[in-house]
Order: sequence, then structure tokens, then C-alpha cells
Amino acid sequence: MLTSKQRAYLRSLANSIDTILMVGKGGMSEQITAQAASALKARELIKGKVLESCELSVREVADMIAENTRSEVVQVIGTKFVLYKRNDKEPKIELPKSKKK
Repeated sequence: MLTSKQRAYLRSLANSIDTILMVGKGGMSEQITAQAASALKARELIKGKVLESCELSVREVADMIAENTRSEVVQVIGTKFVLYKRNDKEPKIELPKSKKK
């Protein structure tokens, strides 16, 4: 589970990355899930877009992909969403540490 500080950090990183996942009128498919999973493994942080022709909401698409890839939804804004999944073998993104009480 991400803390709000970690989520804010990931949102700032996501500003500079390109949208690599597009979900259109075909809606969710195994192909999109597989594409998201391989991109998450390679990059840890990905940005996706839901086109107007898609019958699902941006939040629904983001939640479905996150559930299927065991990743976390960092942000949903407008037609775009950002997902994060730590690669335990080769972490690329160093998250700010959460403070223990």
C-alpha cells in the first residue's frame, strides 16, 4: 500500500513519461492486461489513456488493470491513469520511506 507521500512522488515522476497504454472501444482485453504487465515489469510506472469510444470509465479500467497485474493505481485524472508496480528483482524507482510511528 502506498503512502500519500509515495503517491505524490510517483505522480511527479509520471508527469514526464509518455502514455503507452490505450484502451478504446474494444474495452478491456487479455492483450491490454498482458501489455500493461510487461510494461510494469520493465518500467514500474506506466501511464494509460481511456479513449472516448470505451464504454468503461477511466477509474474502472485503471482498477481492472491494477487488479489483474497486482499493481497500484497512483492517479486517475481526466482520461488518463497512472499505475505502479515495484519490480522486486530490479527496482528502478526508489520510493520515499514511510515514517513509522
